[in-house]
Amino acid sequence: MRTTNTAETDKTSIQVIERMVSLLDALATYPDPVSLKELSSVTGLHPSTAHRILNDLVIKRFVDRSEPGTYRLGMRLLELGNIVKSRLDVREAALDLMRQLHRKTNQTVNLSVRQNDEIIYIDRAFSERSGMQVVRAVGGRAPLHLTSTGKLFLSIDEPRMVQAYAARTGLAGHNKNSITDLSKLQGELSQVRAHGYARDNEELELGVRCMAAGIHDDSGRLIAGLSISAPADRLQEEWLADLMDTAKQISAALGYTETA
Repeated sequence: MRTTNTAETDKTSIQVIERMVSLLDALATYPDPVSLKELSSVTGLHPSTAHRILNDLVIKRFVDRSEPGTYRLGMRLLELGNIVKSRLDVREAALDLMRQLHRKTNQTVNLSVRQNDEIIYIDRAFSERSGMQVVRAVGGRAPLHLTSTGKLFLSIDEPRMVQAYAARTGLAGHNKNSITDLSKLQGELSQVRAHGYARDNEELELGVRCMAAGIHDDSGRLIAGLSISAPADRLQEEWLADLMDTAKQISAALGYTETA
């Protein structure tokens, strides 16, 4: 009996997903907001069923309710699409250059992007000879204020947005070196804006220091950070020029043109 109930539940879940996708596909064919009646007609869904699913999609911002009874695709789809696009494009453009930088420094090179209040590591070039255990694997996450790449993203936020981030996260620390004070973080971000790169001085992991430079797309938007991670006593300042030059090359491959 339990197996039968599980199968029925799975079937129901799949049906809901199929109906949700059919509504999104239908909305994609219309340039203007569409009525519930029209959506019900083109998808073959009963109006009450379509209405219930659309309400759930509105709550999750996948669909917007323009006026009572009319719908259009929501901004959440655009946000997710941009995330996917940036990750795919950046990884393709960055991988060979990351490997070159790794061979030159013999240290771990990370590619990370921002998602809400964290960075996500989306690629990495490293070897066992670097002498440092890789703490966070590809797909791992870390708080913005504790990482060099995260500071790059926070540095372009408006002051009120940084304050809101601090309020949401409490600026929780991982160790004695972590920045947990808003005024100190703001001072750090001022340095990032002034110099064009960011550092993590054992703030995320004791014994590990990082430096990061930004990667921009063809519109000039900061979409990723390229960082070098090394044992704290081995990080060399001369790597900074190579890091920034590599980030510029990746940005150029994405169509970014630096203006004076």
